[in-house]
Amino acid sequence: MGRAKGKGKTKMGMYMDDIFLSRPEAIDPEKYITAKYFVESPMGLQSAGIAIATEESIGTWTEIGTTNDWVKSRLPARLFKTKGKRGSGLVHIAYPLELFDVETSGIANILSMVAGNLFGLTAIKNVRLLDIEFPKAVVEHFPGPRFGIEGVRKIVGTDRKPRPHLGTIVKPKVGLDPDQTAKVCYEAAMGGVDFIKDDETLVNQVFCPLEARVSKVMGALDRAKSETGQKVLFAVNVTGAPNKMVRLAEVAMDNGANTLMLDIVILGLPTVEWFLKDYDFKVPIHMHRAMHAAFTRNPKHGISMLPIAKIARMLGGDQLHTGSGAGKMGSDEERKHELYMILESLKKEWHGLKPTFPVASGGIHPGLVPANFAFFGVDFVINAGGGIHGHPRGTRAGAAAMKQAIDASMKGVPLGDYARTHRELAEALEKWGEKRLSED
Repeated sequence: MGRAKGKGKTKMGMYMDDIFLSRPEAIDPEKYITAKYFVESPMGLQSAGIAIATEESIGTWTEIGTTNDWVKSRLPARLFKTKGKRGSGLVHIAYPLELFDVETSGIANILSMVAGNLFGLTAIKNVRLLDIEFPKAVVEHFPGPRFGIEGVRKIVGTDRKPRPHLGTIVKPKVGLDPDQTAKVCYEAAMGGVDFIKDDETLVNQVFCPLEARVSKVMGALDRAKSETGQKVLFAVNVTGAPNKMVRLAEVAMDNGANTLMLDIVILGLPTVEWFLKDYDFKVPIHMHRAMHAAFTRNPKHGISMLPIAKIARMLGGDQLHTGSGAGKMGSDEERKHELYMILESLKKEWHGLKPTFPVASGGIHPGLVPANFAFFGVDFVINAGGGIHGHPRGTRAGAAAMKQAIDASMKGVPLGDYARTHRELAEALEKWGEKRLSED
């Protein structure tokens, strides 16, 4: 990077100083947390990058007399790379590890800088946090998944012959009582699901108290296992006020729960960090991302899902909703490229952390299974709610149809051909049709 054009002066109300600049080769990836942003600003990319580095480390909008030489030499965030033109493009900023309090403030302190006040800078029209790279020293501070993909597979029994896991959500989202919920879960288990979850909106409502719901559902799943030999995971939503969450989890565990679910964005990532670091319930943690689109949907401003996915893995998510390759949460090619990056971040070797099971969900039915299989590969959970419970012959047939679609995809057989000898799949395709990834 060159020197700031306005060293020691202000530009569009922002103080510019070349202590916030660096050459790329001077940035040791093990000594910095680096962040990549998309930026639009009339200041130009370099000045906008300096403005972010200034605001999020040791500077402010004007020169101040209280900064000493140690602070100036050790703690500035540094803009080290830009790509683009006419004030629109990418800026890469390195934050020195000394800047952070990872030990006591953890992920909260990290986010306060890499994703803090920068979104409100008036001199920057748009800014989107696209990615964060964490050095080994930071990653190793967090526990990561207790089970990971292989651990979850061992519980379910797919470790020797891996295939996509089939999941479902109890529908309707809310309104069923514990007995009715248990009946839906039993039918889904008999149809072949591996995983069932509460809806993100259901916790401990009066019409379906958590204790009774878990007791009834786990009893129903035990009965299904005695008939099929298949173990099914049930993710109980314990999202709530921090002083209530631990008790909800304890009640769930006392009644046989084998998976806990957290709405991680709604809770706030520091709350998730506290819960998973301070308490070990020895079951897989299923992470839902409800409310994420409030800041991930705008392609120019906010935060990409990729940094959230990386943090979720660091904090201990065994399973994480990522969006789908095809479905109601599917999207354009740029978003699909982002999804590829998310999947890589969840599965790749990362300083010894176990990989996280990605979960595809949102408007999925049997006709969308091949497209999602082509996108995700074998290691993912494909979650269908309406695409199971909306089957013409009910939940059991709907689960069977989804399972048949998975089997067909694993064998490389077109769904239409497979449906000729599989009634449930044929009925599902007649109702919802088939969609290829290229058509989404």
